[in-house]
Amino acid sequence: MQQITNCIMKLPDLVTAPLKYFSKGSPSPVVPIKSTIITECSPLWKLAVKQGPFVRLAGLSGAAAVILGAYGAHKAYPKDRVNELKPIYETGNKFHFYHSLALVALPLCRFPKVTAALFITGTFLFSGACYYHAFTGENKFNRFAPVGGTLLIIGWLSMVF
Repeated sequence: MQQITNCIMKLPDLVTAPLKYFSKGSPSPVVPIKSTIITECSPLWKLAVKQGPFVRLAGLSGAAAVILGAYGAHKAYPKDRVNELKPIYETGNKFHFYHSLALVALPLCRFPKVTAALFITGTFLFSGACYYHAFTGENKFNRFAPVGGTLLIIGWLSMVF
């Protein structure tokens, strides 16, 4: 909140600074900028290791999403329900894959463990309910899909705050 207040307080300066510059006739003095030269770079994988298990978890989840996607593409659905079950399976798999990719960004979050818990639990509930329904044709766990979807939404919002 303080940063927003500071930005708002500087708005008048942003508007009047160009007017002052052009009315002087001569440009303002050049101020030297102190820069730091990076001589040695760390490999990206070392940065990922320092940030916790999130990248590894994303890799495992992504691999599971690809395996389940391949299985769902070749699964023999019942002839009378193929138009109903296959789109449900594909939706669950898309959400699983997208949120596996989102796990890679967790080290950039302010509260990565909270966001990870929301994403993992939400993906498990939402995609798990979709997978189960598509595999078995039963509606036993369908009530968990909206809970999982809500957790995924809260997970995305937790990346903002």
